[in-house]
Amino acid sequence: MSGGDEPRSYYVGMDVGTGSVRAALVDQRGTLLAFADQPINQWEPQFNHHEQSSEDIWAACCVVSKKVVQGVNLHQIRGLGFDATCSLVVLDKQFRPLPVNREGDSHRNIIMWLDHRAVSQVHRINQTKHSVLQYVGGVMSVEMQAPKLLWLKENLRETCWDKAGHFFDLPDFLSWKATGVTARSLCSLVCKWTYSAEKGWDDSFWKMVGLEDLVTDNYSKIGNQVLPPGASLGSGLTPEAAKDLGLPPGIAVAASLIDAHAGGLGVIGADVKGHGLACEGQPVTSRLAVICGTSSCHMGISKNPIFVPGVWGPYFSAMVPGFWLNEGGQSVTGKLIDHMVQGHAAFPELQAKAKARRQSVYAYLNSHLDLIKKAQPVGFLTVDLHVWPDFHGNRSPLADLTLKGMRTSGHPCSSASPTAHSPNSFFSPWVTGLKLSQDLDDLAILYLATVQAIAFGTRLIIEAMESAGHSISTLFLCGGLSKNPLFVQMHADITGMPVVLSQEVESVLVGAAVLGACASGDFASVQEAMAKMSRVGKVVFPRHEDKRYYDKKYQVFLKLVEHQKEYAAIMKGD
Repeated sequence: MSGGDEPRSYYVGMDVGTGSVRAALVDQRGTLLAFADQPINQWEPQFNHHEQSSEDIWAACCVVSKKVVQGVNLHQIRGLGFDATCSLVVLDKQFRPLPVNREGDSHRNIIMWLDHRAVSQVHRINQTKHSVLQYVGGVMSVEMQAPKLLWLKENLRETCWDKAGHFFDLPDFLSWKATGVTARSLCSLVCKWTYSAEKGWDDSFWKMVGLEDLVTDNYSKIGNQVLPPGASLGSGLTPEAAKDLGLPPGIAVAASLIDAHAGGLGVIGADVKGHGLACEGQPVTSRLAVICGTSSCHMGISKNPIFVPGVWGPYFSAMVPGFWLNEGGQSVTGKLIDHMVQGHAAFPELQAKAKARRQSVYAYLNSHLDLIKKAQPVGFLTVDLHVWPDFHGNRSPLADLTLKGMRTSGHPCSSASPTAHSPNSFFSPWVTGLKLSQDLDDLAILYLATVQAIAFGTRLIIEAMESAGHSISTLFLCGGLSKNPLFVQMHADITGMPVVLSQEVESVLVGAAVLGACASGDFASVQEAMAKMSRVGKVVFPRHEDKRYYDKKYQVFLKLVEHQKEYAAIMKGD
């Protein structure tokens, strides 16, 4: 598809995130021509229970799809690709929603990815030490599907479990809704359901954890037809779905991806010639895609399987066909930054000043940090303030959901800090020292320390991956947080690696469109499509002169978790 005179082909990429559905119209060169988004509902009926509605999400998909194709010749639309969070959708045998809550509200039929209700169940699963666990870093996460399924069986037997006909990962629900085909994506099943690309399902695992009923009927409830991402599904878009979405019936619909994996697909294959990067001329395995939004995911690929303790995978062909994927992660990173900023006493003042300047609160904070740093580098403002960011447990590489957030400072402690007692039930920070003042300067520095803590978490994941055998030289960032220049610069400075940003900032949507392009047959492979549809926009290099400072802060960062575990051991002792 090289040649400038050929007719333009379009693909629709659809991304279902935590709080909204987004769609884009993308051409065969990866240029984003139209964009639309629509918020979706979330429910939190009790602590650690997070739910959504598949009907609400599909309705939002229909809204954004119709918006992005307005005024376009529909005959030029060649394919449709979906990505979504790895949330669990439950339907009955007639494909009707079933309740995943004790209230019996069937409209709320999705257990969200970030739901942590199944703590007891995942603990029991991990105690089995079954061999499938070696492919999730040795320890299964509470955010995966097996513990959630076990929770449903043990807690909602009559209202949900016994009536269920289909358990879908959300990306697979969307492709089924579009095509009527119940085939699952290899990405979803391998990454979140313990499926093996080489061996298929392991009967002994499901029987060992108490979910033997899923083995019957050849795993029909959770998927017995599995296709690689980008494969064309059935006969394409059904007439009913075409009418809903405002798209031509019969266009190709691709087997889907999890949202982070779509982001990886949208950035990791870009041509980097002429940018002075170490990864130029090196295999794509030297690149790490970091998809940073509500949470952060770190996607590294290898030609051979690499087992990294505390890091998910290796998963064969789960993102890029023919390559093994390791997936590190940090839970609720974007949500953590919001929490720290919005819970501070100076937040109303920040809101007012940002509004007066017609800026986002984060653009204002970035400029305020530049104002108060004086002659020193901005990162040095946190010399006395250190944050451990795992306010929702550690996903990688420690794989410990019991960990809490920590903040230390060299100033007198104030137990009356509003931040320490924020009403948000999501987080329960451990505070070991706080400043008495609560002005805008303090808020800006706390925000900076939180961003740095997330970058230190990325460094910890990279070190674990490299210790196991990965060789990484360059970071490729995408997602909402990659639009924040402070976040990007801190990741470069703290990891010591250059950060590549895509020309199209909506890389996740480009990744979804790559799937649609592959399904259409316009490209011979996913690798060809991602190479031709992703381009470098900007490269941010680390400031190596600040390395010694960040190495010191990293030592403190590691001490924080060491001390937290010591405190917990003391309190649990006799």
